[in-house]
Amino acid sequence: MTKRDFYEVLGVDRTASQDEIKKAYRKQALQFHPDRNPGDKQAEERFKEAAEAYEVLSDANKRQLYDRFGHAGLQQTGFTGFRDFDDIFASFGDIFEEFFGMGTRGARSSRVRRGVDVRYDLEIDFMDAIFGKEIEIEVPLHQRCPECRGTGTKGGAAPSVCSTCGGRGQVTRSQGFFSISTTCHTCHGSGTVITNPCSECRGMGRVLRTKRLSIKVPAGVESGSRLRLQGEGEPGDVDGMAGDLYVFIRVREHETFQRHGNDVVVMVPITYSQAVLGGKIEIPTLEGPDVLTLPKGTQPGQEFRLREKGIPFLRGRGRGDLVVVVYVHVPKDVNKQYETLLRQLAEVEGAEVTPEKRHFFSRKK
Repeated sequence: MTKRDFYEVLGVDRTASQDEIKKAYRKQALQFHPDRNPGDKQAEERFKEAAEAYEVLSDANKRQLYDRFGHAGLQQTGFTGFRDFDDIFASFGDIFEEFFGMGTRGARSSRVRRGVDVRYDLEIDFMDAIFGKEIEIEVPLHQRCPECRGTGTKGGAAPSVCSTCGGRGQVTRSQGFFSISTTCHTCHGSGTVITNPCSECRGMGRVLRTKRLSIKVPAGVESGSRLRLQGEGEPGDVDGMAGDLYVFIRVREHETFQRHGNDVVVMVPITYSQAVLGGKIEIPTLEGPDVLTLPKGTQPGQEFRLREKGIPFLRGRGRGDLVVVVYVHVPKDVNKQYETLLRQLAEVEGAEVTPEKRHFFSRKK
Protein backbone atom coordinates (compact mmCIF):
# COMPACT_ATOMS: atom_id res chain seq x y z
CA MET A 1 0.00 0.00 0.00
CA THR A 2 1.37 3.44 -0.97
CA LYS A 3 2.15 5.61 2.02
CA ARG A 4 0.65 9.08 2.24
CA ASP A 5 2.79 12.17 2.38
CA PHE A 6 3.74 12.87 5.99
CA TYR A 7 2.96 16.58 5.73
CA GLU A 8 -0.46 15.66 4.39
CA VAL A 9 -0.99 13.20 7.24
CA LEU A 10 -0.42 15.90 9.88
CA GLY A 11 -2.09 18.60 7.79
CA VAL A 12 0.86 21.03 7.82
CA ASP A 13 2.88 22.87 5.17
CA ARG A 14 6.34 21.67 4.18
CA THR A 15 7.74 24.82 5.79
CA ALA A 16 6.02 24.14 9.12
CA SER A 17 8.01 24.80 12.29
CA GLN A 18 8.64 22.17 14.95
CA ASP A 19 6.00 23.76 17.19
CA GLU A 20 3.44 23.58 14.36
CA ILE A 21 4.31 19.94 13.69
CA LYS A 22 4.04 19.09 17.38
CA LYS A 23 0.70 20.87 17.69
CA ALA A 24 -0.65 19.09 14.60
CA TYR A 25 0.45 15.71 15.91
CA ARG A 26 -1.17 16.38 19.28
CA LYS A 27 -4.46 17.04 17.50
CA GLN A 28 -4.18 13.79 15.50
CA ALA A 29 -3.15 11.75 18.56
CA LEU A 30 -6.11 13.04 20.55
CA GLN A 31 -8.56 12.37 17.74
CA PHE A 32 -7.43 8.85 16.86
CA HIS A 33 -6.13 7.58 20.21
CA PRO A 34 -7.15 3.88 20.63
CA ASP A 35 -8.67 4.52 24.06
CA ARG A 36 -11.09 6.97 22.44
CA ASN A 37 -11.86 4.67 19.52
CA PRO A 38 -12.02 1.10 20.89
CA GLY A 39 -12.23 -1.50 18.13
CA ASP A 40 -12.03 1.09 15.32
CA LYS A 41 -9.43 -0.31 12.90
CA GLN A 42 -9.43 2.80 10.73
CA ALA A 43 -8.72 5.02 13.75
CA GLU A 44 -5.89 2.68 14.78
CA GLU A 45 -4.28 3.01 11.36
CA ARG A 46 -4.62 6.79 11.45
CA PHE A 47 -3.05 6.83 14.92
CA LYS A 48 -0.05 4.79 13.72
CA GLU A 49 0.23 6.86 10.53
CA ALA A 50 0.32 10.12 12.50
CA ALA A 51 2.94 8.72 14.90
CA GLU A 52 5.14 7.66 11.99
CA ALA A 53 4.81 11.11 10.38
CA TYR A 54 5.74 12.85 13.64
CA GLU A 55 8.69 10.49 14.24
CA VAL A 56 10.17 11.57 10.91
CA LEU A 57 9.25 15.27 10.77
CA SER A 58 10.25 15.99 14.36
CA ASP A 59 13.77 14.69 13.71
CA ALA A 60 15.93 17.15 11.75
CA ASN A 61 18.05 14.49 10.01
CA LYS A 62 15.11 12.26 9.07
CA ARG A 63 13.07 15.23 7.90
CA GLN A 64 15.92 16.43 5.66
CA LEU A 65 16.25 12.99 4.06
CA TYR A 66 12.48 12.75 3.64
CA ASP A 67 12.29 16.20 2.01
CA ARG A 68 14.98 15.22 -0.51
CA PHE A 69 14.23 11.57 -1.23
CA GLY A 70 10.75 10.87 0.15
CA HIS A 71 9.94 7.57 1.87
CA ALA A 72 12.82 5.82 0.09
CA GLY A 73 15.33 8.09 1.83
CA LEU A 74 14.24 6.84 5.25
CA GLN A 75 15.46 3.34 4.45
CA GLN A 76 19.02 4.57 5.03
CA THR A 77 18.16 5.36 8.66
CA GLY A 78 16.73 1.92 9.38
CA PHE A 79 13.33 3.44 10.19
CA THR A 80 10.49 1.23 8.91
CA GLY A 81 7.59 2.52 10.98
CA PHE A 82 6.00 1.19 14.16
CA ARG A 83 4.93 -2.40 14.72
CA ASP A 84 2.23 -1.73 17.32
CA PHE A 85 0.95 0.70 19.94
CA ASP A 86 3.56 -0.37 22.48
CA ASP A 87 6.25 0.69 20.03
CA ILE A 88 4.62 4.12 19.74
CA PHE A 89 4.17 4.58 23.49
CA ALA A 90 7.76 3.49 24.13
CA SER A 91 9.09 6.05 21.66
CA PHE A 92 6.82 8.91 22.69
CA GLY A 93 6.38 8.28 26.41
CA ASP A 94 7.43 11.82 27.39
CA ILE A 95 5.38 13.59 24.77
CA PHE A 96 2.27 11.53 25.59
CA GLU A 97 2.70 12.50 29.23
CA GLU A 98 2.76 16.12 28.10
CA PHE A 99 -0.28 15.62 25.84
CA PHE A 100 -2.57 13.59 28.05
CA GLY A 101 -1.30 13.66 31.63
CA MET A 102 -0.40 10.64 33.76
CA GLY A 103 -3.92 9.20 33.87
CA THR A 104 -4.05 7.95 30.26
CA ARG A 105 -2.75 5.04 28.30
CA GLY A 106 -0.39 7.26 26.32
CA ALA A 107 1.37 8.46 29.46
CA ARG A 108 2.37 5.00 30.62
CA SER A 109 5.61 3.36 29.73
CA SER A 110 5.58 0.35 27.44
CA ARG A 111 5.88 -2.07 30.36
CA VAL A 112 2.47 -0.98 31.64
CA ARG A 113 0.24 -3.15 29.52
CA ARG A 114 -3.34 -4.32 29.75
CA GLY A 115 -3.77 -7.82 31.14
CA VAL A 116 -4.30 -10.82 28.90
CA ASP A 117 -7.83 -12.03 28.15
CA VAL A 118 -8.59 -15.52 29.47
CA ARG A 119 -10.80 -18.29 28.09
CA TYR A 120 -12.76 -20.65 30.32
CA ASP A 121 -14.77 -23.59 28.95
CA LEU A 122 -17.93 -24.33 30.94
CA GLU A 123 -20.11 -27.42 30.43
CA ILE A 124 -23.64 -27.13 31.77
CA ASP A 125 -26.77 -29.30 31.89
CA PHE A 126 -29.46 -28.96 29.25
CA MET A 127 -32.06 -27.65 31.71
CA ASP A 128 -29.64 -25.06 33.14
CA ALA A 129 -29.14 -23.72 29.64
CA ILE A 130 -32.90 -23.55 29.07
CA PHE A 131 -33.89 -21.75 32.26
CA GLY A 132 -30.60 -20.12 33.27
CA LYS A 133 -28.65 -20.60 36.46
CA GLU A 134 -26.09 -18.94 38.69
CA ILE A 135 -22.97 -21.09 38.66
CA GLU A 136 -19.77 -20.82 40.65
CA ILE A 137 -16.56 -21.51 38.75
CA GLU A 138 -12.88 -21.69 39.69
CA VAL A 139 -10.49 -20.08 37.24
CA PRO A 140 -6.67 -20.43 37.45
CA LEU A 141 -5.27 -16.93 36.96
CA HIS A 142 -1.94 -15.19 37.32
CA GLN A 143 -2.70 -12.57 39.98
CA ARG A 144 -0.65 -9.65 41.16
CA CYS A 145 1.83 -10.85 43.76
CA PRO A 146 0.60 -9.81 47.23
CA GLU A 147 4.15 -9.80 48.59
CA CYS A 148 5.61 -7.19 46.21
CA ARG A 149 2.28 -5.70 44.98
CA GLY A 150 3.20 -6.57 41.43
CA THR A 151 6.52 -4.75 41.22
CA GLY A 152 8.58 -7.95 41.16
CA THR A 153 11.07 -6.49 43.64
CA LYS A 154 11.63 -7.50 47.25
CA GLY A 155 9.41 -5.62 49.67
CA GLY A 156 7.59 -3.86 46.84
CA ALA A 157 10.41 -1.41 46.18
CA ALA A 158 10.53 0.35 42.84
CA PRO A 159 12.63 -1.34 40.14
CA SER A 160 16.00 0.19 39.36
CA VAL A 161 16.53 2.44 36.37
CA CYS A 162 18.24 0.55 33.57
CA SER A 163 21.89 1.60 33.40
CA THR A 164 22.19 0.65 29.75
CA CYS A 165 19.51 2.98 28.37
CA GLY A 166 19.15 5.36 31.32
CA GLY A 167 15.46 4.50 31.67
CA ARG A 168 14.49 5.41 28.10
CA GLY A 169 13.91 1.81 26.99
CA GLN A 170 15.91 2.41 23.83
CA VAL A 171 19.56 2.75 22.94
CA THR A 172 20.82 4.97 20.16
CA ARG A 173 23.87 4.36 18.06
CA SER A 174 25.35 6.53 15.35
CA GLN A 175 26.15 5.39 11.84
CA GLY A 176 27.87 8.16 9.98
CA PHE A 177 25.43 11.04 9.78
CA PHE A 178 22.53 8.94 11.01
CA SER A 179 21.32 7.86 14.45
CA ILE A 180 19.48 4.56 14.87
CA SER A 181 17.36 3.77 17.94
CA THR A 182 16.66 0.19 18.96
CA THR A 183 14.96 -1.46 21.95
CA CYS A 184 17.29 -1.84 24.89
CA HIS A 185 18.47 -5.44 25.17
CA THR A 186 18.94 -5.19 28.95
CA CYS A 187 15.48 -4.02 30.03
CA HIS A 188 13.64 -5.04 26.82
CA GLY A 189 12.17 -1.57 26.45
CA SER A 190 10.77 -1.17 29.97
CA GLY A 191 13.43 1.28 31.15
CA THR A 192 13.84 -0.55 34.47
CA VAL A 193 15.49 -3.71 35.77
CA ILE A 194 14.88 -5.82 38.87
CA THR A 195 18.09 -6.31 40.82
CA ASN A 196 16.55 -7.67 44.05
CA PRO A 197 13.65 -9.93 42.98
CA CYS A 198 10.73 -10.86 45.21
CA SER A 199 11.10 -14.35 46.69
CA GLU A 200 7.36 -15.09 46.34
CA CYS A 201 7.03 -14.47 42.59
CA ARG A 202 10.75 -14.59 41.65
CA GLY A 203 10.61 -11.20 40.06
CA MET A 204 7.62 -11.92 37.82
CA GLY A 205 5.26 -9.64 39.74
CA ARG A 206 2.46 -12.24 39.64
CA VAL A 207 1.63 -15.66 41.03
CA LEU A 208 -0.75 -18.39 39.89
CA ARG A 209 -3.89 -18.59 42.01
CA THR A 210 -7.37 -20.06 41.69
CA LYS A 211 -10.08 -17.43 41.64
CA ARG A 212 -13.70 -18.21 42.48
CA LEU A 213 -16.32 -16.40 40.46
CA SER A 214 -20.10 -16.56 40.39
CA ILE A 215 -21.55 -16.17 36.91
CA LYS A 216 -25.15 -15.87 35.79
CA VAL A 217 -25.90 -18.13 32.83
CA PRO A 218 -28.86 -16.48 31.06
CA ALA A 219 -31.88 -18.53 30.03
CA GLY A 220 -31.72 -19.72 26.43
CA VAL A 221 -27.96 -20.07 25.94
CA GLU A 222 -26.72 -22.79 23.61
CA SER A 223 -23.43 -24.48 22.84
CA GLY A 224 -20.97 -21.93 21.49
CA SER A 225 -22.46 -19.03 23.44
CA ARG A 226 -19.85 -16.74 24.98
CA LEU A 227 -20.13 -14.74 28.19
CA ARG A 228 -17.77 -11.82 28.82
CA LEU A 229 -16.73 -10.89 32.36
CA GLN A 230 -14.99 -7.55 32.06
CA GLY A 231 -11.85 -7.11 34.16
CA GLU A 232 -11.80 -10.73 35.39
CA GLY A 233 -8.88 -11.85 33.23
CA GLU A 234 -5.14 -11.61 33.87
CA PRO A 235 -4.04 -8.44 35.69
CA GLY A 236 -2.11 -5.79 33.80
CA ASP A 237 1.43 -4.78 34.67
CA VAL A 238 1.53 -2.55 37.77
CA ASP A 239 -1.20 0.01 36.95
CA GLY A 240 -2.35 -1.68 33.75
CA MET A 241 -5.99 -2.62 33.29
CA ALA A 242 -6.96 -6.26 33.83
CA GLY A 243 -7.99 -8.35 30.84
CA ASP A 244 -11.40 -9.93 30.39
CA LEU A 245 -12.62 -13.46 31.09
CA TYR A 246 -14.53 -15.14 28.26
CA VAL A 247 -16.67 -18.09 29.32
CA PHE A 248 -17.51 -20.43 26.43
CA ILE A 249 -20.63 -22.53 26.99
CA ARG A 250 -21.05 -26.17 26.05
CA VAL A 251 -24.48 -27.69 26.72
CA ARG A 252 -24.79 -31.40 27.46
CA GLU A 253 -27.28 -33.35 25.37
CA HIS A 254 -30.57 -34.40 26.96
CA GLU A 255 -31.82 -37.98 26.85
CA THR A 256 -35.38 -36.89 25.98
CA PHE A 257 -35.31 -33.44 24.37
CA GLN A 258 -33.55 -32.22 21.25
CA ARG A 259 -32.98 -28.54 20.57
CA HIS A 260 -33.66 -27.00 17.17
CA GLY A 261 -33.07 -23.27 17.47
CA ASN A 262 -35.56 -22.15 20.11
CA ASP A 263 -37.86 -25.12 19.52
CA VAL A 264 -37.63 -28.37 21.47
CA VAL A 265 -38.43 -31.68 19.81
CA VAL A 266 -39.52 -34.75 21.78
CA MET A 267 -40.28 -38.20 20.36
CA VAL A 268 -43.26 -39.89 22.05
CA PRO A 269 -44.26 -43.55 21.48
CA ILE A 270 -47.93 -44.50 21.06
CA THR A 271 -49.71 -47.78 20.51
CA TYR A 272 -51.47 -48.84 17.32
CA SER A 273 -54.84 -48.57 19.04
CA GLN A 274 -54.05 -45.01 20.23
CA ALA A 275 -53.09 -44.04 16.69
CA VAL A 276 -56.33 -45.43 15.25
CA LEU A 277 -58.78 -44.50 17.99
CA GLY A 278 -57.14 -41.34 19.31
CA GLY A 279 -57.25 -40.38 22.98
CA LYS A 280 -55.24 -38.65 25.67
CA ILE A 281 -51.58 -39.49 26.23
CA GLU A 282 -49.01 -38.21 28.72
CA ILE A 283 -46.08 -36.29 27.21
CA PRO A 284 -42.93 -34.80 28.75
CA THR A 285 -42.43 -31.02 28.61
CA LEU A 286 -39.67 -28.77 29.90
CA GLU A 287 -41.80 -27.94 32.93
CA GLY A 288 -42.89 -31.53 33.61
CA PRO A 289 -45.55 -34.04 32.45
CA ASP A 290 -48.55 -32.77 30.47
CA VAL A 291 -51.45 -34.27 28.50
CA LEU A 292 -51.84 -34.28 24.69
CA THR A 293 -55.06 -35.27 22.93
CA LEU A 294 -54.50 -37.40 19.84
CA PRO A 295 -57.08 -37.28 17.02
CA LYS A 296 -58.41 -40.47 15.45
CA GLY A 297 -56.20 -41.74 12.67
CA THR A 298 -52.96 -40.19 13.97
CA GLN A 299 -50.14 -41.12 11.59
CA PRO A 300 -46.62 -42.24 12.57
CA GLY A 301 -44.27 -39.25 12.46
CA GLN A 302 -47.10 -36.75 12.84
CA GLU A 303 -46.11 -33.55 14.65
CA PHE A 304 -48.04 -31.66 17.30
CA ARG A 305 -46.82 -28.15 18.10
CA LEU A 306 -47.37 -26.69 21.55
CA ARG A 307 -46.90 -22.93 21.29
CA GLU A 308 -44.65 -21.07 23.77
CA LYS A 309 -43.54 -24.32 25.41
CA GLY A 310 -40.01 -24.25 24.03
CA ILE A 311 -36.80 -22.37 24.85
CA PRO A 312 -36.80 -18.72 25.97
CA PHE A 313 -35.33 -16.29 23.45
CA LEU A 314 -31.90 -15.21 24.65
CA ARG A 315 -32.46 -11.63 23.52
CA GLY A 316 -36.06 -10.55 23.72
CA ARG A 317 -39.33 -11.87 25.06
CA GLY A 318 -41.18 -15.06 24.26
CA ARG A 319 -40.27 -18.70 23.80
CA GLY A 320 -40.06 -21.22 21.03
CA ASP A 321 -42.41 -24.19 20.67
CA LEU A 322 -42.46 -27.75 21.92
CA VAL A 323 -42.79 -30.11 18.95
CA VAL A 324 -44.15 -33.55 19.82
CA VAL A 325 -43.43 -36.21 17.20
CA VAL A 326 -45.33 -39.48 17.69
CA TYR A 327 -44.32 -42.91 16.45
CA VAL A 328 -46.03 -46.27 16.75
CA HIS A 329 -44.26 -48.53 19.19
CA VAL A 330 -44.13 -52.16 18.00
CA PRO A 331 -43.60 -54.59 20.92
CA LYS A 332 -41.18 -57.44 20.39
CA ASP A 333 -42.94 -59.84 22.75
CA VAL A 334 -46.68 -60.04 23.54
CA ASN A 335 -48.75 -62.24 25.81
CA LYS A 336 -51.30 -64.75 24.53
CA GLN A 337 -54.29 -62.45 24.99
CA TYR A 338 -52.57 -59.71 23.03
CA GLU A 339 -51.58 -62.18 20.30
CA THR A 340 -55.16 -63.52 20.05
CA LEU A 341 -56.57 -60.04 19.61
CA LEU A 342 -53.97 -59.21 16.99
CA ARG A 343 -54.81 -62.34 15.02
CA GLN A 344 -58.48 -61.37 15.13
CA LEU A 345 -57.56 -57.92 13.92
CA ALA A 346 -55.47 -59.41 11.14
CA GLU A 347 -58.46 -61.46 9.98
CA VAL A 348 -60.68 -58.38 9.99
CA GLU A 349 -58.10 -56.42 8.00
CA GLY A 350 -57.70 -59.28 5.55
CA ALA A 351 -61.50 -59.54 5.03
CA GLU A 352 -61.62 -55.88 4.13
CA VAL A 353 -58.97 -56.11 1.45
CA THR A 354 -60.50 -55.35 -1.95
CA PRO A 355 -59.97 -57.62 -4.99
CA GLU A 356 -57.79 -54.96 -6.58
CA LYS A 357 -55.54 -54.88 -3.54
CA ARG A 358 -55.39 -58.68 -3.46
CA HIS A 359 -54.30 -58.68 -7.08
CA PHE A 360 -51.64 -56.09 -6.32
CA PHE A 361 -50.20 -58.03 -3.39
CA SER A 362 -50.33 -61.29 -5.31
CA ARG A 363 -48.42 -59.71 -8.13
CA LYS A 364 -45.82 -58.30 -5.70
CA LYS A 365 -45.46 -61.72 -4.13
